[in-house]
Amino acid sequence: MSALLETSDLTIRFGGLTAVDSFNLAISEGELFGLIGPNGAGKTTVFNMLTGVYLPTEGAVHFDGNLINGKNPVQVARLGISRTFQNIRLFDELSVLENAMTGAHQHSKINLFDSLLRTPRHYREEKRQRDRAYELLEFMGLEDRAGLPAKQLPYGHRRKLEIARALATEPKLICLDEPAAGMNSGEKVELSQLIRKIRDELEITVLVIEHDMKLVMDICEKIQVLDYGKTIALGTPSEIQNDKQVIEAYLGGE
Repeated sequence: MSALLETSDLTIRFGGLTAVDSFNLAISEGELFGLIGPNGAGKTTVFNMLTGVYLPTEGAVHFDGNLINGKNPVQVARLGISRTFQNIRLFDELSVLENAMTGAHQHSKINLFDSLLRTPRHYREEKRQRDRAYELLEFMGLEDRAGLPAKQLPYGHRRKLEIARALATEPKLICLDEPAAGMNSGEKVELSQLIRKIRDELEITVLVIEHDMKLVMDICEKIQVLDYGKTIALGTPSEIQNDKQVIEAYLGGE
């Protein structure tokens, strides 16, 4: 089966520093895939290359059969890759529902004429976006907070809202950058369940970067480990847990 997302010899340099070196990745449709490694290993840099934030110095990124090198983040999102960020990026003054709706705008079927004149098509499209956003809030357990300003949400719910907004872009692949950061143990258990639901019920492929080893080992079927910009291991959770290089590089020795 061909990969939904595939990179070949992906490399990026900043000045004289090689941040990621000859990185190869293959994720099949429907997988729940983890990318882990110590701080500074290059994980977020990989995300930035996959989503059009950074242009690779060398190598290629293919998604759904298309070469996406050089495409900007908006173009990449329209092709079907969405992402969240380590630092939550919400519109604090907008409502929870309005934040979720912003993700759906890229697939809007209205033009400037419709917006200015408030045509019937404008109202139909606005209703479609609102309904879909509310469905995703229900999916994330946030429907009872739909009318609140986003700034009033507790931290864990802000994380979930960011994921809901990413899902509103109708992705084939969602990239979650440390989604459990700052969460307590109960919130992490709930997050694990939600990530599985995204893959199983919404049928969206998931790529996750996460420092919480328990969460990664619990939910991911395949894990790739980066260290100093290079892949040092690839396998199932049990294989990764028993890999000597991973123990030394990531866990600090036996």
